[in-house]
Amino acid sequence: MSRFEAKKPSLCQSEPLTSEKVRAKLSVFRGLVSSCYGPEGRLKQLHNGRGGSVCTTSQCSALLRNLPVTHPIVKILTTSIQNHVSCFSDCGLFTAILCCNLIENAQRIELTPTTVIKLNKHLLSLCTDYLKSKACGCRIPVDFGSAQLLLCLVRSILTSKPACMLTKKEIDHISTLVLRAFLLTIPENAEDHIILGKSLIVPLKGQRVSDSAVLPGVLIEMSEDQLILPIQKSAALKVALFCISLSGDFADPGEGTLVVSYGMSLENAVLEQLLNLGRQLVSDHVGLVLCQKVIHPSLKQFFSTHNIIAIDRVGAALMEPLSKVTGTQPIGSLDLISPSSYGTVKELCSAKFGSKQFFHLIPNEATICSLLLCNRNDTAWDELKLTCQAALHVLQLTLREPWVLLGGGCTETHLAAYIRHKAFKEPEGILSDNGCTRAELHLVVEAFCSALASVAGSLEHDGGDVLTDMKYGHFWSVQADTPSVFNWPDSLSRCGCGLYKSQEELSWSFLKSTHHPFAPNTCLPHEVVGSAANLTVDCLTAKLSGLQAAVETANLILDISCVIEDKN
Repeated sequence: MSRFEAKKPSLCQSEPLTSEKVRAKLSVFRGLVSSCYGPEGRLKQLHNGRGGSVCTTSQCSALLRNLPVTHPIVKILTTSIQNHVSCFSDCGLFTAILCCNLIENAQRIELTPTTVIKLNKHLLSLCTDYLKSKACGCRIPVDFGSAQLLLCLVRSILTSKPACMLTKKEIDHISTLVLRAFLLTIPENAEDHIILGKSLIVPLKGQRVSDSAVLPGVLIEMSEDQLILPIQKSAALKVALFCISLSGDFADPGEGTLVVSYGMSLENAVLEQLLNLGRQLVSDHVGLVLCQKVIHPSLKQFFSTHNIIAIDRVGAALMEPLSKVTGTQPIGSLDLISPSSYGTVKELCSAKFGSKQFFHLIPNEATICSLLLCNRNDTAWDELKLTCQAALHVLQLTLREPWVLLGGGCTETHLAAYIRHKAFKEPEGILSDNGCTRAELHLVVEAFCSALASVAGSLEHDGGDVLTDMKYGHFWSVQADTPSVFNWPDSLSRCGCGLYKSQEELSWSFLKSTHHPFAPNTCLPHEVVGSAANLTVDCLTAKLSGLQAAVETANLILDISCVIEDKN
């Protein structure tokens, strides 16, 4: 009889954030995500040490998916970030860095967690109210009649992912394709209630990025044994879409019994049923048969004899797009088919891209398109695919809430300057609402604003100086090899978002230095925005959600007084 190990008692750790071990883990995690942040972020290679796939990325979703996390405190943090990214696809690293900074800064000021949490919530509401207000100096309306800001948004996302390995020209090309793919998903006769279509990403690895393209409709890769279309079918075709196997195989009866008459061949009976199905499709004048699974070779031959094009093994992922493109109802039975199940396709042709041959189904008016995505190798393609998916999702969020925020660290530094000045000029309202002293308010405001500014500072990875101007509160970066000079305009070109150039009347301060609170200019000149063709911008919806997730997660972790782990 095997021996049983005695049950171990659960480990109970009180005040976990006072432990140097826990603080070290949070510090390591903060360093990890901070080093990935921005266009100059450092790449990470993740693998399990026992073989298998290796992930090279600086993207939050891929990083956290492949990063083993065991400590409960860090697990809470990563789970919260993953939930945010799954809903909004962007600003994951921003959320992670801000949350870590808030926790570390709160530990330094040594106030009670209750006081810090109350004030953090109040400061969060000040941030969100300001970012949603018309007076916000870093919020820009998006005009869907112009592609300029939308291109800036997609370009900013692509630029921030160096593992895609794209040149500036390639970034511009992919940005245009992603925006075009998104616009193709918007119905032409859209009213108040818009139902967006879908952009399918079709892989083509080992090709030049410039070979990427967007095509309306659906691309289905041909296998070697599938029909190669000799001519283009330009006439409308009636379509039947099957979600069951047409291979003639038998379903597993499980524990039941299958009764067969003596002398009867099951294979012949099923094949005859398949051929009867084929005859019905011929009599209904179907010109194209699509099957999620496999079509029997004899049935394929029957279709070919009657000039019906048969495409099988399309896969489950394409079933919904194909249903929308063709207007069909997927058929799940071999019995009599209702005429309402059929659909149509405007045109069917063959298309060759690189070494691959595709069926190209062109719809009448469906909002489905295919983004044929090329890159040089598997690693770069995988990263580019995730980035394009994120960009498409961000465009959908922007359609719902048509605003963007200035990127490149400028929103963070501007917001930090605004909150500092607000708390300095109008402390009475905050003090009366939260029952704290002026000294406690000053400490928490400084910790909160320092955490925001430190997110912007994480964009600098090469030891350069980071500054903020005392007029707009924007972020400025100076190269590490720049000599120490007092004439900053000679060393600075544009702020992080690209909106402002260095001007003689601007004065600067080092980002981490202490300075007297000032009111940043909240007036955003329309002509200045209109003249800036290469702004770095972020999605307002994703950034607001990331800000809220970071503060709420930090508050949750600060409020944990005991961690109980079952080691059995």
